[in-house]
Amino acid sequence: MSVVSEVAAAGPADASAHFAAKLAFETDCWDVHAATRDGQVDFVLLDVRTAALYAAGHVPGAVSLPHREIGEARMAAWPADTLFVVYCAGPHCNGADKAALRLAGLGRRVKVMIGGVTGWLDEGLALAKGS
Repeated sequence: MSVVSEVAAAGPADASAHFAAKLAFETDCWDVHAATRDGQVDFVLLDVRTAALYAAGHVPGAVSLPHREIGEARMAAWPADTLFVVYCAGPHCNGADKAALRLAGLGRRVKVMIGGVTGWLDEGLALAKGS
C-alpha cells in the first residue's frame, strides 16, 4: 500500500460534493483571463493588496481595494448582487481570504482567484502597471 492510498479516497458522491463546493468558493487565473479576453466579465475583480503593490503591477481590469478598506460604505458603489473575485500576492498570502471573509460578512457574493499575482505570472500573463 502506498502513502497515497494509505488513507482511503472519498467515495464518488462525497468527492463530487467536495469539489462542487470548492469551485463555488474559488476560480483560477486562467478562467479570469479567459472571461476578460472573451468579454464575459460578470464579476468585479478586486486586487486586495496595498495601493503601492497594485501600482507596481496588477491584473488588468482589477480595481484596487485593500482588504482592510472593505466595508459597507465602500461596497455601496456596487449593486448588492455583484459577484466579487478577490486576489492578493499568491499562495503565500492570506489577504484574499481576509477580503473574502469581509465581503461575505457584508452579505456579498465572493470567490477567491487562487494563485493571485504569482499564479497570474505563472500562467505567462502580463500585469498592468500604475493606478
